Amino acid sequence: MSSISLSTNSLLRYCAVAATTLALGACGTNDPTPIVPDNSAAAGSLSLAPGGKSANPADYRLGPNDRTRIIVFGQPNLTGEFQLDGNGILAFPLIGNVDANGMTPRELQQAIANKLDPAYMHNPSVSVEVSTRRPFYVVGEVQKPGSYPFVTDLTLLEAVATAGGATYRANMANFYIKRRVNGQIVRVAASQESDIQPGDTVIVRERYF
Repeated sequence: MSSISLSTNSLLRYCAVAATTLALGACGTNDPTPIVPDNSAAAGSLSLAPGGKSANPADYRLGPNDRTRIIVFGQPNLTGEFQLDGNGILAFPLIGNVDANGMTPRELQQAIANKLDPAYMHNPSVSVEVSTRRPFYVVGEVQKPGSYPFVTDLTLLEAVATAGGATYRANMANFYIKRRVNGQIVRVAASQESDIQPGDTVIVRERYF
């Protein structure tokens, strides 16, 4: 009787593990997010998405949670650090909210100047630079999933190391990076050498063998 009971319990445990594995696999395959190849190396720069890498920092496209340093020359009350909110909106004195999502620093400074002139001052001189880029995120089979400050020239493997390294269950052969490209969220089929952009979410998946 006891041996039959033990076999039944073992079978039930096996079925439970199998069902969980299938469910997790289904979650990955049912994700409707489009998958795109990682062509950053071939393109030479990543200017498609807001915040993409570029050889010219002036081409950087602002996005949610970026922090900027804005100077209005001769106007200390309008000079300081300003952070975009979660929707990419910048709240600026006098002129109120500016939708800066997707703008370059040059475009933002022109937008601010246009709103200040002529209502508040004549021909204002405005300078905008990015002081802190928005963080990136690492989720899945890592020791410390969460958000981390972005640094330049960061690879996916370095991002995983920043998150405490992979767990023993991690699939280190292939990865996805969720990224906003031209206003659309996509999954980039990535490798350990793939470049990370501000705002990226690195997904470290579980291996099933």
